[in-house]
Amino acid sequence: MGKKRSREADAQGDVTMADPAVDKKNEDDSSDDEDMDIVNVDFELFNYDPQIDFHGVKTLLRQLFDTDATLFDLSGLSDLIVEQNTIGSTCKVDDKANDAYAFLTVLNLQEHRAKKPIAQLVEYLTERAKTDESLAGAVPEVLASGQHVGLVLAERLLNMPAEVIPPMWSCMVDEIEAAVEDKEPYEFSHYLVVSRTYREVASTIDQGERKQKKARDVAELQYFHPEDEEMRKHAVASGTYEFTKEGEVADSKRAFQEMGIKPCGLMMLIEADKFQGAVQAIAEYVGTAT
Repeated sequence: MGKKRSREADAQGDVTMADPAVDKKNEDDSSDDEDMDIVNVDFELFNYDPQIDFHGVKTLLRQLFDTDATLFDLSGLSDLIVEQNTIGSTCKVDDKANDAYAFLTVLNLQEHRAKKPIAQLVEYLTERAKTDESLAGAVPEVLASGQHVGLVLAERLLNMPAEVIPPMWSCMVDEIEAAVEDKEPYEFSHYLVVSRTYREVASTIDQGERKQKKARDVAELQYFHPEDEEMRKHAVASGTYEFTKEGEVADSKRAFQEMGIKPCGLMMLIEADKFQGAVQAIAEYVGTAT
C-alpha cells in the first residue's frame, strides 16, 4: 500500500453488504430460488481535513471514552487530531466531505504534554491504569518517564466491517516511518493504544436469582473491536478499567433483551519494535476471522 502522506486518498476497497430492503422484499415474495441482491460499498481513506473532519472525529471520540468523555476537552483533542493531517486516516463512504465512519491516529504525548487535552488524558490514563494490576506496573511509569510515547486513538461506527481496519493501521505505520525519515517527532519508545471492551450484565428490571446466575456465567470480556484481542498478545502490558463516571447500566440499553452490556476501557502498551508486528498480526487475524 502506498504512502498516503502525498495524496488525499490512497486506499479503496469494495465491501459486500446485504441490502436489507431488498432482503425483506425477497422474504415477502417467498422466493426460494432467487439470490439475495447485494450492493458494493466503497470505503476510502483520507487525510484529515480541519475544515471537514472536526465534528465527525469529536463524535467518535465521545463514543470511545463513553461516559468519561465529559472529563476531557474533546474539542481541543479533536483539533489536535485533524490538524495532524499527514498521520492517520479517516474512513468514509462516497465523498471526502462526509463525516468519518472510522478514524485512526497517533499523538506524541511528550511533544504535546503542555496542551490541555493531552495533559488531561495523561492524568486520566495514569489514574485509570493504577486500578488494574496488569497496567499499574508499567503504564504510569512510562507516561511519567519523559519518553516519546505514541498515544493511539481509534474508533469506528459499530456496524463497520472489520476488513476496512487493517489498511488504516498499515497506512499509519508507513506514514510514521516516512515522518521519522523527515525528522518529524514520531520516533516512539512505546505505543499506548486506547480502546473499549464490554461485559454482559443482567437487567435491573428483574434481578431474580436465575438472571443473576446467568449474568455471572456470561460475564467474559468481549471486544467492540475484534482486532484488539489479537493486539493484546503483542503488548508488554494490557488491561481494562472502569469508567469513572459509570453508573448502573441503563435499562433502556437492554431494550428487548434480558442481558445488557457494561462498557469498560482498554489500554495496551506496546514497545515500538513490536508495533509493526502487531499491525501485521491483526491484518492476518481479521482476514481469517471474517
